[in-house]
Amino acid sequence: MTLRIITGINDLVLTKGETQKDFKRLLGARFICLDYHGVDTEGRQYDLEVQKADSGARPERARYHSAAMDIEALNTNQLFEELPETYTIFVTENDIYGFGDGIYPIERVIVTHEQLFNDRAHILYVNGAYRGNDPLGDLMHDFCCNDPDDMKNAMLAEASRYYKENPKGVEIMCKAMEEMREESYQRGVEAGGEQKVLENIKNIMEGLKYTAQQAMELLKIPADDQPKYLAKL
Repeated sequence: MTLRIITGINDLVLTKGETQKDFKRLLGARFICLDYHGVDTEGRQYDLEVQKADSGARPERARYHSAAMDIEALNTNQLFEELPETYTIFVTENDIYGFGDGIYPIERVIVTHEQLFNDRAHILYVNGAYRGNDPLGDLMHDFCCNDPDDMKNAMLAEASRYYKENPKGVEIMCKAMEEMREESYQRGVEAGGEQKVLENIKNIMEGLKYTAQQAMELLKIPADDQPKYLAKL
């Protein structure tokens, strides 16, 4: 549902999806971990990133994420024409371009003729502060809403309520947090990704209403490393 609203593809049906998917196919290349990677019934691929800090949504980062999906998509002897259509989507907390739009589509063009290059690689910036009277405005409202009773979309409210209030849902969430605690910090450090560790700290603080200290303890960040992250929060 979320991807349908953002991309405008009404017949979008995902065949598989994975959160925190690691991408590093080229030896020596910079490691990235996609917040969510999905593939639909038409073979289109989606990278959905949620960024609280504006600095985490730089154009160069979107370009790199888009390229990483391409590198992962082709095997030896496959034709370039077999590259799938891709959507790299950054949901930002603020309106980083300042025009008040809900979505900023980014496409390559033949500049001298204002014609699409049509490489089927799309980048979308979604304004998390957008509150228009439309499905996207409702979705962004719910993204920032902690109380299921205040959510406008019944499906999202039901899912949120399940993971916060249902014993089975709470158990699943706790298990997921435990896995993130075990993997997230070390993975980010190995990749030289202090920014990713900071994002994980902020996500835990926001999602669980933890203090910075509690979030770092949950992630098992060594005491000697904690001051440098506190200074950047």
